[in-house]
Amino acid sequence: MIERRLTRRGFCGTAAAALAAPTVISSSALGLAQQPAASERIVMGLIGCGDRGRGVIGALAGQGAQIVAGADAYKDRRDAIAKRFNGTAYADFRELLARDDIDAVLVASIEHWHAAMCIEALRRGKDVFCEKPMTQTVEQTKAVRDAVDRYERVFQMGTQQRSDARFRFACELVRNGYIGDVKSVFAEPGGTSRHCNLPAERVPRQLDWNAWLGPAPWAPYNRRRCVRLFDWWNWRDYSGGLMTDRGAHDFDIVQWGLGMDGTGPVEVFPPDGKDFTMLTYRYANGTILESSDGGWRSSSRRMALVTFKGTKGEVSVWRGGIETKPASLAQVKIGPNEIRLYESNNHQRNFLDCVRSRERPICDAVTAASTMQVCHVGNIALWENRPLKWDPAKEVFPGDDGATRHTERALREPWRL
Repeated sequence: MIERRLTRRGFCGTAAAALAAPTVISSSALGLAQQPAASERIVMGLIGCGDRGRGVIGALAGQGAQIVAGADAYKDRRDAIAKRFNGTAYADFRELLARDDIDAVLVASIEHWHAAMCIEALRRGKDVFCEKPMTQTVEQTKAVRDAVDRYERVFQMGTQQRSDARFRFACELVRNGYIGDVKSVFAEPGGTSRHCNLPAERVPRQLDWNAWLGPAPWAPYNRRRCVRLFDWWNWRDYSGGLMTDRGAHDFDIVQWGLGMDGTGPVEVFPPDGKDFTMLTYRYANGTILESSDGGWRSSSRRMALVTFKGTKGEVSVWRGGIETKPASLAQVKIGPNEIRLYESNNHQRNFLDCVRSRERPICDAVTAASTMQVCHVGNIALWENRPLKWDPAKEVFPGDDGATRHTERALREPWRL
């Protein structure tokens, strides 16, 4: 466990309590029973004030975080956050990170910014809640994970399905052998991204386009590049597609259920119309993972569907439900002496609790990194359009220069990891 650091705010709270020990007024006496004491309150800033950022920061505030700042390339978005929380708006996220009174940040920017923003926040001593996906590339994934370790910070990736009791129960059924030996898993995160060649349009008055692009290659503004309504995850300069965006959720549950956190598959095969009808991974123990590109638009309407198939049964889990074969498995009670997985019933509260305790969150950097590598390896197999071997321990494609060239990308000046 990492020792909890003593912040200026924490020191002042401790000193004040010592001086005023005979006259302690509890939070319940002030009508604040559901809020942490001021000395325990976590001060946070938001980097990326779009729809997702506003939603998650609201959830963090609802769990007791004190929000004091927002940073975004869109002036109207950062100003709205500052007004909502009576805080400060920043055009440059580095100015937000320079504040000594901020303990932690939520990184909810466009995907191509995540790695650079996370590493800069960690370097400046901030704990980080990063919306998925954590990174764009294999090498970025290693860099973020290494920075968490180097700076001894708390890190959580926003894969909230780990904090959903249905997904946890499904994985516990699998891990405890209720479906027998697992032979295959099915997930449907969606497809990959592609290159973009859209014409130039006039930049909106509220947007600093150069700041939005940041480490991505320069390109002319077009609303379809950066407005979620037009699926900005389609474009490879900014995203790995639904493979990384939704795959960060689905593959996270696959890894959890198979007990593969910290490692991953050893081979991947793109669909070839013959032996493989969809992207297919193979783990060292022989388990097969099939990944459909029809995810999140499926006629089944089962959002984030993951199905584990074993020698004795099956379990399917999605947002909103769980189904087992045989049906009786759904009534199983996992015993105290069986494998019990990390229990979190609120992803944001789990992060804040771990910021206070310095314990490991449910989706820490090591867990998040192995999930992201599954996403990245799959994308590279699709881009290369050929089978690939992957070493999950060394995180390399052994002796494969063609695949290796996709594992990192240059950042536009002056950005560095």
